[in-house]
Amino acid sequence: MPRRPPAPLLVVAAVVSVQFGGALAATLVPVVGAAGSVALRLVIAAALLLAAARPRLGGHDRAAWLTVAAFGLSLGVMNLCFYAALARLPIGVAVTVEFLGPLVLATVLSRRRLDLLAVAGAALGVALISGAVDTPWADLDLAGLGLAAAAGACWAAYIVLSGRTGARFAQLDGLALAMAVAAVLIAPLGIATAGPRLWDADVLWRGAGIALLSSVLPYSLELMALRRLSAQVFGVLLSLEPAVAALAGRLVLGQQLRPTQLAGMGLVVAASAVVMGARPAGVQPADPFGGHDAADGAGARAPHPAEARGAAPDPPRVRRTSPRHGRRDRT
Repeated sequence: MPRRPPAPLLVVAAVVSVQFGGALAATLVPVVGAAGSVALRLVIAAALLLAAARPRLGGHDRAAWLTVAAFGLSLGVMNLCFYAALARLPIGVAVTVEFLGPLVLATVLSRRRLDLLAVAGAALGVALISGAVDTPWADLDLAGLGLAAAAGACWAAYIVLSGRTGARFAQLDGLALAMAVAAVLIAPLGIATAGPRLWDADVLWRGAGIALLSSVLPYSLELMALRRLSAQVFGVLLSLEPAVAALAGRLVLGQQLRPTQLAGMGLVVAASAVVMGARPAGVQPADPFGGHDAADGAGARAPHPAEARGAAPDPPRVRRTSPRHGRRDRT
């Protein structure tokens, strides 16, 4: 029987795939715009997920459909804000600022003093990486930073809604339907802004590459890894994403960060590792937005804050303490 790759290696490979997918997206945004790039990615990813999951449409109440619609909206807006930020900021900066969303959510859910100190350190890190410490205010790209922060806020909402959706839909059904909702919402905007360029062969190939690198491949790797990996280790490994994003930006886009920015990134990575790797096994934090888990009738089941965009929580019949990493189906 062939040996399986170590689970941590699978997560690291997923992180690398997502961030290099983001770097590839940064090359597409100048060609067809943020909305065009997001539309391509979402439509292709939705088609693949719908074909794989073949979600059941019957048997869901109004609350379930509203939940999956809100999930899809957060997914679409998150991607749109993030890709728009990529047009203005180095990918390492955009990912680091965006990372504040799930980091703050994790701290709100845990309420540990150490986590509060970690978030304070992360705030200092964001100030360093944004250039606010050593760059004149007039020279800062406030719009880019605001878009990255908005993507982070949507990421936090995505995490909560991912848990609610996973409680109401079996296996990948909720994610596939949410991805379809996001594609339907963003595709008209992408077509209107990108025009005929959206159908160029080179654009379509790059869009397919982004969908595979940022959604399909990382989700598959994480799905395998989470069967053998604790939520704590998983969260710490995902905390490497800002650093890997900076590496992808350097290798693919020729973007180089200043020493102060690298120091700021280090603070955010360290803070994320502290916060996301700290929750004891079996502890499910309360949903800060007051949702309820339809699957077990208990208090709300919020996903592990390490979730990002693309994967769904565990199927109802396999109740793990570590829900799926709703991977930023973001980058």
